[in-house]
Amino acid sequence: MRKTDNAALWEFREAATSTFARKATLASLMVAGVFSIGRLADWWFREEHVASLPLYLLLTFIFWWGIARMVIVWVSYLRISKPRWQAPQDGLRVAIFTTSSPGEPLSMFEKTLEACARISYPHTTYLLDDTQDPRFREAAERHGAVWLELVGLPGAKAGKINAALQRTTEDFVLVLDPDHIPFPNFLDEVLGYFRDPQVGYVQVAQAYYNQYRSFTARAAAEQTYGFYGPTQMGMHGLNCAVAIGANCTFRRAALDSIGGHGIGLAEDLITAIRIHAAQWKSIYSPIVVSRGLVPEDLGSFCKQQLKWARGVQEVLFAEVPRLWPKLSFWQRVSYLTVGTYYLSGLTTALFLLIPYLYFWFGWLPANMDFFGFLDHWLPVGLVSLSIYVFVQRWLCHPEAERGLHWRGTFLKFACWPVFFMGFVLSIWDGEIPYIPTAKRAVKQFTPFVRPLLVHQVLFVATLAYVVVRRFYYTPEARLELTSANTWGMVLFAALAFFMTLGGLYAAYQSLKTKAEDPWASVDLTRITDRLQPARKHKSAA
Repeated sequence: MRKTDNAALWEFREAATSTFARKATLASLMVAGVFSIGRLADWWFREEHVASLPLYLLLTFIFWWGIARMVIVWVSYLRISKPRWQAPQDGLRVAIFTTSSPGEPLSMFEKTLEACARISYPHTTYLLDDTQDPRFREAAERHGAVWLELVGLPGAKAGKINAALQRTTEDFVLVLDPDHIPFPNFLDEVLGYFRDPQVGYVQVAQAYYNQYRSFTARAAAEQTYGFYGPTQMGMHGLNCAVAIGANCTFRRAALDSIGGHGIGLAEDLITAIRIHAAQWKSIYSPIVVSRGLVPEDLGSFCKQQLKWARGVQEVLFAEVPRLWPKLSFWQRVSYLTVGTYYLSGLTTALFLLIPYLYFWFGWLPANMDFFGFLDHWLPVGLVSLSIYVFVQRWLCHPEAERGLHWRGTFLKFACWPVFFMGFVLSIWDGEIPYIPTAKRAVKQFTPFVRPLLVHQVLFVATLAYVVVRRFYYTPEARLELTSANTWGMVLFAALAFFMTLGGLYAAYQSLKTKAEDPWASVDLTRITDRLQPARKHKSAA
C-alpha cells in the first residue's frame, strides 16, 4: 500500500472515530432527555391535575405535540451525514433559471447575471422575464444569458419555470432566486452527485450577505442556521431532505416524472414531496456556494412568513394525504413535521389565552402548581438546550453561527399572529397572492405589529384588574392573590409580555433602517468562502 493510501486510510479512520464519538455523546444526551420527559409525563398525567377536562385535553395536546416534534428532531440528528463530494462529469448540459417580476430592481439582476456568467462549469443562464421592461433583456444579453419573455402565466415563479422547461432541453436545471449571488464553483459542488441516476435533486445551504444590516435581518438569518445545518443534514441521512425555492439543482427527468415544477405558495415543498413520492433520491450538501437576501424590515419578513405559512399548510392538508402511500416512513414523518411548523401560531395563541381565561373568567385547565411544573420541565429544557448547543458543531459556519440565537426566538414569537392567520386562511382556503419578498428595507409601521400592541395592553389591563379590583373589592381575592396558581399565571403572562418586546423593537428599528441596495457592496472579484474552499472544475480558467 502506498504512503498516500495509508494517510488517506488514517484520515478516514480518524474521521469515523470522531463521528462515532459525537454520535455517542448525542445519543447519551437524548437518553437523558427521554428520562426527563418520562419524569415530566409521570407528573403531568395525574388525575388530580385535571380541572376542566376539555381544557386539560386541549392543553395536553398542544404541549405534548410540541414535545413530540422536539423528539422527532432529536432522532433525525442521529442520522446526520454529509454526502461525499464527487467531481462532476464533463459535458453535462446544465441550465440556470432565474426569474424577474415587475417592481424588482434591475441593479440586482445586473449583479446576479454577472455572477452567473462567472460560474466555471459550462452552462446556459436563462432570465425568465415578465417585467415587460426592455432593460432586462439588455441586461441578460450583456451578461451572456438567454432572455425568455414569459408574461401573464399562471403559477407565478413555478409557472415561468414550467414554461421555460418546455422551451429548453438541458438535462439539469439550477433554480436560482435573483437575489442570490452564486459563487464560481457552484455547479462543481453539486453536479457530481448526479452520477447516481436515482438522484432527483441536490439542495445546498442558504446564506446571506445582508444579515447584519438590521435586527430583523439578523434574527431571520438566525432562524435558518439550525435548519440548513443539522436539521437538513439529518433529513439527508433519512433521504428526506427538502428542496428550497433557491439554490436547488434538479434533474429534468425527475421534474418530468411529476409533471413539472409544483405550483403554489410553497412551490418548492410541493415539488420536493412529489419527487420523493416518485421514488427519487434527494441530496443535501451543507456548503455555501451563494449568498442571498433576507428581509431587513419586520413588515417584509411577516409578509414572507404569511405566504410560507399558507403554502406549507396547503402541502400539509392537500399533498401529504394524497401522496402518503408513496412515501417512506421517515419521509412521512419529515413532511408532517415540516408541515406543522407554522401551526405554532395556533398553539401559541391557545397558550397565551390560558392566563387570561383564568384571570377574567376563572377557567383553569389544570390544577398544576406553576413551580411544580417548572421543577419537572426544567430538566427537559436544560437537556433540550444542551442538545441544541451540541449539534451546532454541524452548522454550516460553526464559528460564525454558534449561539443561543435569541433574536430568532424573539422574532418567531412575534410572528405568532402571522402564523395563526396562515392557519385560518388554510382552513378557509383563503387566497394570498404570490408577491416576491421586498429586496430593500421598507420604512413603514407594519400592521402586523398591531396584535403585539393589543397583547401588551391586555397584559397591563389584566394585571391592573388582578391587583386592584380583586384585591380591594373581595376578601376572597386577597387569599387568591397569594395562591401559587395566581402568581404562576402572572409569571406565565409576564413572560409572554416580555417576548413581545422583541417584535416591537424590530418594528421600531424597521422605521430607521435605510432603504439601500445591499447587493451594491458585493464585489464579485473577491467572492470566496474562507471556511469551505472552492473545488475548481478542470475546464475553469
